[in-house]
Amino acid sequence: MPARDRTKAPWLPPRWFIRLAWSVHRGVHRASGGRIGLWKPRPNKWGTLRLTTMGRRSGRPRGVIVAYVQDGPHLVTLAMNGWGEGEPAWWLNLQAHPEAMVQTVTGRRTVRARAATGDERARLWDRWREIEKNLDAYAAKRSFETTVVVLEPLSGHRSPTVP
Repeated sequence: MPARDRTKAPWLPPRWFIRLAWSVHRGVHRASGGRIGLWKPRPNKWGTLRLTTMGRRSGRPRGVIVAYVQDGPHLVTLAMNGWGEGEPAWWLNLQAHPEAMVQTVTGRRTVRARAATGDERARLWDRWREIEKNLDAYAAKRSFETTVVVLEPLSGHRSPTVP
């Protein structure tokens, strides 16, 4: 009798639920005046930040809350779109306009976004894998490789005001 594969694919809630959860999270952050909804990453847990990009078509500021980990002075997130197909709008915006503003619990700063490649991508993916044990299985639900996005601080561009 052949052995059964007892590993189960990780469960994800439906895409509409993931989008709703992040929308509610963003709404709570906005309604609280930014006092609730952002937290620092810990050694075994990601943090959250508010990312404000410039709309690639509208030219208007667009805000989103994303998960991140710290890599020295850089902030690292995944362009995962709730593990659904397609790139998230914020990543498409950053490809068109790489400068953006991030707000963390420690303040606001201007960053420049880029996709990690090669050994750097592998190292940062492994860092995310330490935090999220099912990362590879979630990523396998997509038909293309998930972009690892590095947000590099621009020196001298700390700003107390963000749209």
